[in-house]
Amino acid sequence: MAAAEGSKEETRRRKAERVALPAGMLLVQVLTVVTMLLSKAALNGGMQPLVLLVYRNLVAAATVAPLAVVFEREILKKVNMVVLGWIFINSTFGVLLATGLYYCSLRATSAAYTVNFFNLIPVVTFLIAVVLQAERISLGTWPGRMKLVGTAVGVAGTMVVSLCKGTHLPLPHLRPSYAHAHASPPAPASVVHGGHDMAVGTLFMCGSCVSCALWFVVQARVAKVFPSRYWSTALTCAAGSLQSAAAAGVAAVQAPGEGWAAEWRLGWDLRLATVVYSGVFNTGVTFVLVSWAVARRGLVYPPMFNSMSLIATTVVDAGLLGADLYLGGILGAGLVVMGLYAFLWGKGKELAAAKADNGEQKLQRVHADHGIA
Repeated sequence: MAAAEGSKEETRRRKAERVALPAGMLLVQVLTVVTMLLSKAALNGGMQPLVLLVYRNLVAAATVAPLAVVFEREILKKVNMVVLGWIFINSTFGVLLATGLYYCSLRATSAAYTVNFFNLIPVVTFLIAVVLQAERISLGTWPGRMKLVGTAVGVAGTMVVSLCKGTHLPLPHLRPSYAHAHASPPAPASVVHGGHDMAVGTLFMCGSCVSCALWFVVQARVAKVFPSRYWSTALTCAAGSLQSAAAAGVAAVQAPGEGWAAEWRLGWDLRLATVVYSGVFNTGVTFVLVSWAVARRGLVYPPMFNSMSLIATTVVDAGLLGADLYLGGILGAGLVVMGLYAFLWGKGKELAAAKADNGEQKLQRVHADHGIA
């Protein structure tokens, strides 16, 4: 009787996860887009990327730590030098490098430009996972083929959105009236994209993508040595804040005339709003959701949703900021959704097959223990 109840509970949990995991990853993308817009505004206002990084992760650590104390009080006893070492590496790739380089690129270029690079992260993560044998490519099975096809179609969709405008879609009802009232002539490319800083910004963004992919790999390892959702996030954010503060100190020594002392003062303005929002939601909530998804579905699962941020950005631009909408954007968004669905279908089938194999192996062991042929 107890076994039957336990089986029903496990079935309910799996059904809930099938809905909650994708919903959580979509929420991550929404939070990321909002943070990106706020961060761009703060960086344009003169805020230093490393200063924003320090405050953001301090706020995130302070937000998640109470949850860790309440829900994971006992697991803190498992913290040792090995765990702290992996936490340090986790914060280096996930906070200092991935987010720090992204901020540097965002300041040098634009939000619309950097969001396209997010869609390279699933490809880089998938390739690294294959090299490290953390992910398999089984081209002899349909799930394996669909995973590969889904990845390719998703990347193709982002390229269509980025490079192919196509026919202009006249949708005046999407653009609010203030967008027309305050419209101004388009700025030169050198102003919009930072001119000569574009090359540097692109290099920064490429480094951020590789670091983010490596962070997912490290995150999978952290989940094994320290299976914690809240303490792992709180400790990673705290370590990342310390690392960012050290990097800011080095930068201040190298460039003493940049007015670093004034950069640390926050007022009741956009900078404070950016720090609080990004710390609580885009770091605290996001890290918790990503670590949960990696533990349940593997390191390739979370970055597959990064393409959805491109769709969210398109919706924000067209619906709120009055940007023009093109056929290429609609077709590209459709390809992104198709690619994501194909990958998730293949991944789900592989997980179901792996669970069936494990169940069959357990049944065979039980039969062997009882002498059943």
